[in-house]
Amino acid sequence: MHRGLLISLTLALVAAGSALAALPRAHVSVRSTSLGPVLVDSRGHTLYAFDLDKGVKSNCTGVCASEWFPFLTTAKPLTAGGVSAARVGLAKRANGKWQVMFSGHLLYFFAGDKAAGQVYGASIAHWAALSKTGAKVRPQAGGTGTTPAPAPPTTTDPYGYPGGGGGY
Repeated sequence: MHRGLLISLTLALVAAGSALAALPRAHVSVRSTSLGPVLVDSRGHTLYAFDLDKGVKSNCTGVCASEWFPFLTTAKPLTAGGVSAARVGLAKRANGKWQVMFSGHLLYFFAGDKAAGQVYGASIAHWAALSKTGAKVRPQAGGTGTTPAPAPPTTTDPYGYPGGGGGY
C-alpha cells in the first residue's frame, strides 16, 4: 500500500513540475499609457522592440536579456483590443525558446517597469514601445500632450544597464 501511494505521489509531483515548467500562452493587447496606446501583455505590462535586433535574430542576450526580458511563449499568442493576429509571430531564440514578434519586431519587457502601464523603457536609447500598427512609440521632448515623459531609471549606459555593462 505504501509503495502504491509513493508511486502515485511521485507521478503527481512529476506532472505538477512539468506544468510549472511550461510557459503560458502569451496574450498581446493594447493599453493606454502616458505615451498613448501601446502593446502590452495580459498583465498590462508594456512590450518593447530593440532597434539593434536583425529580423528574427535577437541581439539582446546575456546582460541585455537580464534587464530586457524576452517575451516568451509556447504557442502562437492570442490577441485582443484591436491587435491584428496576422501581425503576431514567433521566432526561435538561440536557447530554443520561442519569442513573440509583432510586425517583424521581437518583443521584450523592461525590468524597470514594475507595474502595468509603465513605459520607462521607451526613454532608453535603442528601445521603443509599439503601437497596434507596429509603429515605434517613444517620448517626445517634454512628453506627449500634457503628460510629461517618464524619467528613465538612473544609468550610465545608453542601453539601460545600471553601472554600464553593455557587453552582450
